Amino acid sequence: MHPFTMLEAVVALNAGSLVGVPTDTVYGIAAAPWSEEGMNALFDLKGRGPEHPVALLAADLEHAHELCVISGAARSLAKRYWPGPLTMVLEAARDLPAWIGDQERGTVGVRVPEHPVALELLNMAGTLAVSSANRTAQAPAVSDEEARAIFGDAVTGYLAGEGGAGLASTVLDVTVDPPVVLREGPVAID
Repeated sequence: MHPFTMLEAVVALNAGSLVGVPTDTVYGIAAAPWSEEGMNALFDLKGRGPEHPVALLAADLEHAHELCVISGAARSLAKRYWPGPLTMVLEAARDLPAWIGDQERGTVGVRVPEHPVALELLNMAGTLAVSSANRTAQAPAVSDEEARAIFGDAVTGYLAGEGGAGLASTVLDVTVDPPVVLREGPVAID
């Protein structure tokens, strides 16, 4: 199977299918977050449900503002670490579908990656829900070849490339004061 072109990836995502994409942290599996079919496929692939939300990747700060409230400490962190390997849990900017974010808390995890392939896809397809390409409790894939070896045809197609450091992003809950690190990663938060 040949690596997907960017156009093939956008078409597949718009059809509710899953697409592999390299990011600045690890290789990821992406779904269009507004597609319930696509999100269900992503949850099924990962073996988890919406109670374990998937982070949203945005092309830039402007796109992130459409998803969440970025003010105060979050704005300072975004200016310092985006694009980059910091996922922030923030107050959702609007009512999101039940399969996006944490509905009980009204929050969503968002980050802006620093990877040319991921950014090109985000600029063409819009915001994406992206989870690491791995089975639960296993190390994440760092390349399209590794992801294909794990998931095969369960993912419609894979964009060629490698993830960055091979370490999932730092996750920081900025809805509480002081912010709380939910997952350690490449960004060390004091």
